[in-house]
Amino acid sequence: MDDRERALDAAHRRAREFLQTLDDRPVWPRASLDDMLEVFGGPLPEGSQDAADVIDEMAGGADPGLVAIPGGRFFGFVIGGTQPAALAADWLVSAWDQNSGSSRLTPATVALERAAGQWMLELLGLPASASVGFVTGGQVANFTCLAAARNAVLAKAGWDLATRGLRGAPPLRFVVGADRHGSIDRAARFLGIGSDEVTIVDADDQGRMRPDALEAAVADDKTPLIVCLQAGEVHTGAFDDFATLIPIVRRCGGWVHVDGAFGLWAAASPALGALTAGMDEADSWATDAHKTLNVPYDCGMAIVRDPADSISVFRTGGDYLIYSGLDPWDVTPELSRRARGVPAWAALRSMGRRGVAGLIDRLHENARAMAEGLASIDGLEVLNDVVYTQVMIRLGSDAATRALGEAILEDGTAALTGAEWRGRAALRCSMSSWATTPADIDRTVEAIRTLAATT
Repeated sequence: MDDRERALDAAHRRAREFLQTLDDRPVWPRASLDDMLEVFGGPLPEGSQDAADVIDEMAGGADPGLVAIPGGRFFGFVIGGTQPAALAADWLVSAWDQNSGSSRLTPATVALERAAGQWMLELLGLPASASVGFVTGGQVANFTCLAAARNAVLAKAGWDLATRGLRGAPPLRFVVGADRHGSIDRAARFLGIGSDEVTIVDADDQGRMRPDALEAAVADDKTPLIVCLQAGEVHTGAFDDFATLIPIVRRCGGWVHVDGAFGLWAAASPALGALTAGMDEADSWATDAHKTLNVPYDCGMAIVRDPADSISVFRTGGDYLIYSGLDPWDVTPELSRRARGVPAWAALRSMGRRGVAGLIDRLHENARAMAEGLASIDGLEVLNDVVYTQVMIRLGSDAATRALGEAILEDGTAALTGAEWRGRAALRCSMSSWATTPADIDRTVEAIRTLAATT
């Protein structure tokens, strides 16, 4: 116990030290992978070492290779920070060390996850009877939902996939928007759906699937059908028109999946909820709480309207396991896993309904303020309509835009990441962190103003 106490004390001290540096440290790491391998690699030592000394050695060595993601000026990819209650809850999850697949085995953590799932369904206006499976992230959430979709549409066509397998199964139509996230294609590949089998539907200038193009793609087709829609395009933040698109799929008897890794949460805001109008009529939804809800990695959520569709794919076997009805391992691909949904419970409990709505609204307000500030910089263009939390910018040429991106990361005031939109280089600024303040936005805009003038 003394070794454990000293190690935990060292970890607590080092964590506090890191968090206290966030306002001043460069946002982007100052060491490469090779640098870090020099610190941590080499032959495995022959002898043992005191646990607290190991923690101190690890934290000290890692510092230059750490990214200031928990701070207020990390705008890269779509990555949130970590709210205080969620961070503390995550520490407890590791200390409790509960294998959270079965409610009979670990009732406390399964209850916390189930309550968090019910709160999420309530906040997002989704069916209260849906299953919520906590998985690693948006990628596995999409995979989990689409595995249920594949089984369901094939069963509707008279094919029992669990018994007969894929060989000889009826052909499947997999329909996506031109600007879907790459995790959709990757999930399809995991499920045995090749790129030649994917139908791509045109999108408008903001990345929204065009209803007329979807209508033309699926009209009068009775083939088993899955259509993937999107809540929050990763570059522009745009939302598909669910109220128009979903009825088109329904007329063909298809399954509708919504990839809402960060956008699903707009439904929790009275001010932004119109973006998700009609979304509740889908069959499955994927989201990722480490993004907009700001809980630690990893915490994706796979939501399926009818739990039976999840169970038909994922219910496990094993005479030594303990079963008790609908358990976490019945609706996700995993058996052994940590209680990753507990920090989501803590985040939701600490904020409440009004707090969640306030967080979503603040992220949107920050995005609009960032766009306004960046638009005031000579030569810089904002490329998207800022309807949610994404801001996309560029200078006059691809070369200048990429050079500005490199300069921003080298400067270290903030982190934006590169992209390509409609064949042109761009930089993306994602407002995902609860920690971002107006001062962070002003500081970032002024840094970019200076860098743009010299790029």
